Amino acid sequence: MYVKKSNAPTFVTLPDGRKLTRSDLPSVQTKRWVVSRKARIVLAVSTGLITKDEACKMYNLSIEEFDGWRSALKSHGINALKVTKLRKYRQP
Repeated sequence: MYVKKSNAPTFVTLPDGRKLTRSDLPSVQTKRWVVSRKARIVLAVSTGLITKDEACKMYNLSIEEFDGWRSALKSHGINALKVTKLRKYRQP
């Protein structure tokens, strides 16, 4: 089971003024990765709420899988996180 680090922030303030908290993250037991959950994890890492290593441990993700989500989101937007769009956005 994953144990939260005590020195980690409990929330971050997003550029639009909203707050993202650890309770906003998907359950650590998540098995079905829909677009919104993937995007939330990438956002949490990019804003410093959690580290990439924490995210990978918490959600049993490989570094490559997480980096793929981040790259797809950055390069092509949220639709690139859809499983049905993998072929369209995959690098040759």
